[in-house]
Amino acid sequence: MTKNLAGTSITNWNNYPRKEAVIESPLFEEDLTRFLIEGEPFIMRGNGRCYGDASLYSGVVSSLKLNRILQFDENAGVIRCQTGMLLSQVIDFILPKGWFLPVTPGTKFITVGGAVASDVHGKNHHKDGSFSNHIVSMRVLTPQGKIVVCSAHENSELFWFTCGGMGLTGIILDVSFSLKKVESGFITGKQIKARELNEILDLFDQFKAYTYSVAWIDCLKKGNSFGRSILMLGEHARKDEIKTRKIYPNTSGTLSVPFNFPSFVLNGYSLKAFNALYYAKNLKRSVQTLTPYEKFFYPLDSILNWNRIYGVNGFVQYQFVVPQKNGREGINTILKRISEQGWGSFLAVLKQFGSQEGLISFNTEGYTLALDIPINAKLFSFLDELDKIVKEYGGRIYLTKDARMKPEIFHQTYPHAEDFTKFLAATDPDKKLVSYLAKRLELK
Repeated sequence: MTKNLAGTSITNWNNYPRKEAVIESPLFEEDLTRFLIEGEPFIMRGNGRCYGDASLYSGVVSSLKLNRILQFDENAGVIRCQTGMLLSQVIDFILPKGWFLPVTPGTKFITVGGAVASDVHGKNHHKDGSFSNHIVSMRVLTPQGKIVVCSAHENSELFWFTCGGMGLTGIILDVSFSLKKVESGFITGKQIKARELNEILDLFDQFKAYTYSVAWIDCLKKGNSFGRSILMLGEHARKDEIKTRKIYPNTSGTLSVPFNFPSFVLNGYSLKAFNALYYAKNLKRSVQTLTPYEKFFYPLDSILNWNRIYGVNGFVQYQFVVPQKNGREGINTILKRISEQGWGSFLAVLKQFGSQEGLISFNTEGYTLALDIPINAKLFSFLDELDKIVKEYGGRIYLTKDARMKPEIFHQTYPHAEDFTKFLAATDPDKKLVSYLAKRLELK
């Protein structure tokens, strides 16, 4: 086991907050057991692609060297791997064999363990649910040092509190999950412009039959064009739809942002200019598309270190969901507050969720909006205001994107928050697994 005894300054993808930590990088499961029993409190950390403080603490254990494929049933499309594997590594292995991830977030550079701990969702939640819906089983090393096999039907309480539990229920050792059969590495679909907010919400309903749907939305536009958007729809392309012999493309980019941008680069004028150009890029209202999977699912992964665009102070990704029954009103109200205050975002992403089972998962049927906002002195008080509006509409904030939510908001908006804290108290009385998020939200 390698160990950094001096402590290292680390942060997650949004560069806020930054903390000092002693980092362990184990090679074997036995190392995890020994550190859990003998060591100081810590939190597991994958590739640091979450936002905020969920995988930060004074003690951090990295899973990145625990990245082996343990079993693969190519006929059934079920893979079992250690949780330090990146989704990119999984794709590189399964795609040439005709399989793809059942659910993927907007980056392929997260670990399988992070996908479980965050119960990640993608552009297909309305059809396929979140990552937990596709887990066959997983092995979890509990804070008491016991390895437990769990699934939706076996040791189910541990399973459902681990899916979305932000690494606080135990160390996920390996995961067996089902894959999606595909014929190619391309996505066919269309992009449709919406002139205002109600139209984009209508389009989500109209094109619900598509497997993948997501919308870019202009958060700053006011008047009759308030909420103008571009809906992006997709399906995995069949071989006969591709006019090239290259069925499985590799389009990984090599562009990189070499340094932190100065804070003045991101302002109301540059945001409005970008939004106007992005909305105008499609000359027609509707265009057909044939896109390599990386460009469709992971457009930002082609730009290394893109988080530096937001400067040395970092940014907050604010993501919330409001339930379907009052989702239109909730999205309308929140977007108006954002527009009025000028807190727009280059990367404002709107999706529609389907129904969701789970005890502590973020996902619930409704609409979810994610915004990247540079940090400044006035931001957090404004987000506190938005939190209250989200709560009033029965919504909640995504823990894996959160860096500043107050504990009362979490406990009032997650229906099983009290059960979760009781479960953690009972299964980890010595507080072996702790993060700054857990302390901030008063979970342990």
